Amino acid sequence: CYLTDAVSALGIDVAAFPEPLPRDGELSVGLIRAAFGFPEPAHAAAQADVPGRPPALCPGCPHRLVFKELSRCKAIVTGDIGCYTLGALPPLSAMDTCVDMGASVSMAHGFELAFAGREHRPVVAVIGDSTFAHSGLSSLISTVYNKGAGTVCILDNRTTAMTGRQGNPFNGETLQHRPSRELDMEGVLKALGIEDVRTVDPHDARAVRRALKEATSATDTLSVIVFRAPCVLLERHREPAFEVSSQCTACGVCITLGCPAISKDESTGQALIDRDMCIGCGQCAQYCARGFIVQD
Repeated sequence: CYLTDAVSALGIDVAAFPEPLPRDGELSVGLIRAAFGFPEPAHAAAQADVPGRPPALCPGCPHRLVFKELSRCKAIVTGDIGCYTLGALPPLSAMDTCVDMGASVSMAHGFELAFAGREHRPVVAVIGDSTFAHSGLSSLISTVYNKGAGTVCILDNRTTAMTGRQGNPFNGETLQHRPSRELDMEGVLKALGIEDVRTVDPHDARAVRRALKEATSATDTLSVIVFRAPCVLLERHREPAFEVSSQCTACGVCITLGCPAISKDESTGQALIDRDMCIGCGQCAQYCARGFIVQD
């Protein structure tokens, strides 16, 4: 569409596609084939009785509680490219933008400039460790250089999880999984002149909540929080599964974490935990105010 518009603007006639390409969203092989007039390939029809399986963060994902707390504090969250982009989906619903790698940091700076002099919700950028090394670092340098404010959350899960668990400069492993020189992330951040740099365990709900509250309340400074814990696909370590007591009051708070291991009994409304999926991370137990989620 972009190229067609550009050529047409030169006064050159452009033959129309049999089927126009969409002006937004993603392009698929099927859409491109249809645009060139090719028939849809033969395929089996989808079964009508297959339940929907929306994408979700893995059970035990270290990113989950960060998004839960960002949702609680009603932040404007500028997101980035990675598996953590799933934080945009319900029930977490804690990401408002996603454009390209590194854009989270620069967009947060832009939001802060646009809101200057006005009361506004906290603006928080969220970016993974490998994306930060790829292009987020340059955006952060620009923010520091221009005396920007706001909060940047670096979700350091020690890998490039979305595309195959490759190494990156901040986890000490090359793309070929060879040992390398690990960059000191906190050291790099402080070298840029950022004074408020803190490292937090993302599995600790209270620590996550406290760090975000303190960082977002300082409206005239730049704060960077490094949430560091390994991706569950790296260690593949399982603790004993959790279970829900029969005393469950069906408040539904644990359901709002969006963990695939947690569901709801349709007849009683009580929470259910799939023992085969649960890895024993204990995130849900921290949100059960009555203590009805216990480890087996």
